[in-house]
Amino acid sequence: MKKRWILLIMSFLLLAITPAETSATIDINFDTPITLAVNNTLIKTDSEPFLYRGTTFVPIRFVSEALGADSVEWNSAKNEAVIEYSGKTIRLPKGKNSGYVNGQYVSIPNGVQLVNSRIYVPVRFVSEELGCQVNWVYETYTVDIEKDGVVVPPSMVAHRSYTDDEIYWLSKIIHAESQGEPMKGKIAVGNVVLNRVKSKDYPNTIYGVIFDRNHGVQFSPVLDGSIYQKPLGDSIIAAKRALSGENHAGHSLFFLNPTISESFWIPNNRTYFTTIANHDFYL
Repeated sequence: MKKRWILLIMSFLLLAITPAETSATIDINFDTPITLAVNNTLIKTDSEPFLYRGTTFVPIRFVSEALGADSVEWNSAKNEAVIEYSGKTIRLPKGKNSGYVNGQYVSIPNGVQLVNSRIYVPVRFVSEELGCQVNWVYETYTVDIEKDGVVVPPSMVAHRSYTDDEIYWLSKIIHAESQGEPMKGKIAVGNVVLNRVKSKDYPNTIYGVIFDRNHGVQFSPVLDGSIYQKPLGDSIIAAKRALSGENHAGHSLFFLNPTISESFWIPNNRTYFTTIANHDFYL
């Protein structure tokens, strides 16, 4: 009996020191738009990057094509990615929170992940092993990578219809107007601002719409100063999704919370479109 207990304790200790494995396939939500930039050049990848447990993952092809690795291969026999760079060999086993750099064990937060039959690697770990400097730009949800001598191939250069400044101001008005609202409602608030930018009746920039005073202050956060608060991450995400074309407010130009609004000019003069959580939207 004593021998059996000793064996059970030894088995438990072995499990405790074995590198933790993640599931072979994890459920990832790609609704958080992550921007990748290398030497100030926006990057498009063959599949979208994602956030998982605080770690940004990128498709492994990005490592070789955008960061200048000498080679990236998949060793099917060992179920691992092998990256070669300037005499350095990086081995990244799938599903483990560890790997090897020139044969030396290294911890890798959240490991290598398999998603939709694609291999993803932690961008900070791999980038730094390839001699890059990596910064996370919270205001725009951007992974900003810097490395001397790297020239991004033209086929990987991304182009988008909005700027970082537009993300910045749209996320601020979304945060100020819709704290506590669901993501759909936050995006809809962003839609109203963007609809006004397109309208001939309002200024043609996000900043101009927010601070428009042609018919009095248009948004109460400008009046009470809450427009200058730092937006939470969900408001930044909502801003990027709205700027990318996601729309839940149709052509609405107005919104209000009817339970706290002190003016009913909007419902008395505009056409009702929809209600999302605490906000009513009007055309």
